[in-house]
Formats: sequence, structure tokens, C-alpha cells
Amino acid sequence: MTTYIALLRGVNVGGHKKLAMADLRALLSRMGFEDPHSLLQSGNLAFRGKQQSIGKLEQSLESEIRKRLSVETMVFIRTVKELQMVISRNPFPGEAKSDPSHLAVMFFRGAPAPADVKALQKSHAGPEALRSEGREAYVTYPDGFAKTRLTLPVIERALNTKGTGRNWNTVMKLAAAGAA
Repeated sequence: MTTYIALLRGVNVGGHKKLAMADLRALLSRMGFEDPHSLLQSGNLAFRGKQQSIGKLEQSLESEIRKRLSVETMVFIRTVKELQMVISRNPFPGEAKSDPSHLAVMFFRGAPAPADVKALQKSHAGPEALRSEGREAYVTYPDGFAKTRLTLPVIERALNTKGTGRNWNTVMKLAAAGAA
């Protein structure tokens, strides 16, 4: 059995794409997954199932959520082992300890092109710092998220990919939930 972490994009944010976590857990159970549990109300799930293609699993969950729960969302999946690698590769360990709520990890389907990452880093003049490793980007927001110009849509446009973000506290909670 493999333990998966699913991150849903943009659910229950600002009253949009409302989705009850109990409904998501029930859906996962109906799909044959074991021990589904959720973290927070923003579409974070851990569950166990047979090892399978991550891409197919993402598509299957998106399709079932759309069909059964009438919500259009993207799903980003990592195994617990992959999430542990995300944590170990963090290029901002100081910020993870001193200010974890202002460190975010952006999860993508595929790795952004290095040239796109460099161009974004060069073009951004704010206090934020961005580093990319594999299918994730790590971003520090020393002044918080409220007034930043380095938003997820800006990052997505610059990196030519879609993603979803979680702050470091949530990433750590997801790793603990997946390991439990």
C-alpha cells in the first residue's frame, strides 16, 4: 500500500468552490482507498491505496470530484515519500524554523523549465525569494501574503504551469498525517 497526499486547488477559499471534507473522504472510500483523512478545510487529504500512476490518479480524482461533488478543481498528488523529499530539499531551512507561516511550497504537475525559473527570479524585485526544485517551488514571503506581487497566478504565468500552494506549517502537518 502507498500513502498518498492530495492537494486540491482553490477549494473553500473565500467562499468559492465549497467542498465538505467529509464528502471528499467518503468519495475516496467509495473509490476503494483506505483510511482517508483530511487536514484543514482547504482540500488537503491523506489516504492509502495500491501503487499507481500519479498522473492517472490525479485525473481520476478530478473526474470523480467533478461528477460526484459538482466541483471543478485540479488535484496535485504526492506520495508520503515524495513529500518527505520536498521537506528535505527545502532551500530555506532558516525561514522554515523562524517564520514557517511565511514560507510556501508551490506544487506543480511537472517541473518548470529552469530558464523560466531564472527569468522569474530576475524579473521579480520584491522582498520574496523563489527557488525551484523538481515539481515544486519554494517561496519566502517575509512581508506576508496579503500585499505581495509574487502571487500564484504570477508564478504560474512565468513558469508556464498550474499549481497550488501550501505554507510550511501545512506541509509539515501533511507529512505527519501521511506518516500516521
